Amino acid sequence: MMQRLRLQTATEKLELMQHYVIIGASRGIGLALAAELLKSSSRNTVYGLSRNESEGLAALRAKYETRLKVLPTDATQESSLLSSTQQILQCTTELSGVFYVAGFLHNEIWKPEKRIDDINVERSVYSFTVNTIGPMLAAKHFWRLLSHDRRSVFITVSARVGSIEDNRLGGWYSYRASKASQNMFVKTLSIEMDRRAPNVICSAFHPGTVDTDLSKPFQRNVPSHKLFSPSRAAKQLIQVTDALTKEDSGGFKDWAGKTIPW
Repeated sequence: MMQRLRLQTATEKLELMQHYVIIGASRGIGLALAAELLKSSSRNTVYGLSRNESEGLAALRAKYETRLKVLPTDATQESSLLSSTQQILQCTTELSGVFYVAGFLHNEIWKPEKRIDDINVERSVYSFTVNTIGPMLAAKHFWRLLSHDRRSVFITVSARVGSIEDNRLGGWYSYRASKASQNMFVKTLSIEMDRRAPNVICSAFHPGTVDTDLSKPFQRNVPSHKLFSPSRAAKQLIQVTDALTKEDSGGFKDWAGKTIPW
């Protein structure tokens, strides 16, 4: 009788474990999100996927060596995502959440287009590859691990500038278009998940302006109270995600939990 009781207790503890995948975990919001999830509960395990392991991610791994698994992954390459999926399957068959945090706006060569004359095919293709195709591949390879008898989430970090209705300034063609495309993907995925995996909630999330490399060139006119640290953005992402219900699936929320029009 005592042996049976101990087995039940072990099973209950196993069911309480939460496994999360963060794609784009090496810096910024992704790194802060990993830190918050690991700090918030000793039952959380995080799989941090990124092309390169940053110093920050390496330090976090050293601190949470048994609960943070760092997997070198290029989210735009399907073979790379498949390899990471197979490694995760060696640890768990059930995920509580997948967060696609990776994104592209600019680099040393390519800047956001101010005018239609600035359009560059290679740059535009790369924007769509990272911001739209990446989340689609992530969903393709992880949705089955989210499909189980408990609530789970698939979250993409989008941007308000991806809202067609809210676009009043123009410019930033590739970024706006790729984020709008990402939002449409989330809506479409939610419809399929309603049929195939009804406990999965899909949502796009606008974090506000966060003090990261992505936003640094564009922070000059942002009021200090609206420029969020990565840590604050991660906490807000968790709060909004925790509050999502099935009725919110396929929606677009901002950092305060307010719905953004498509």
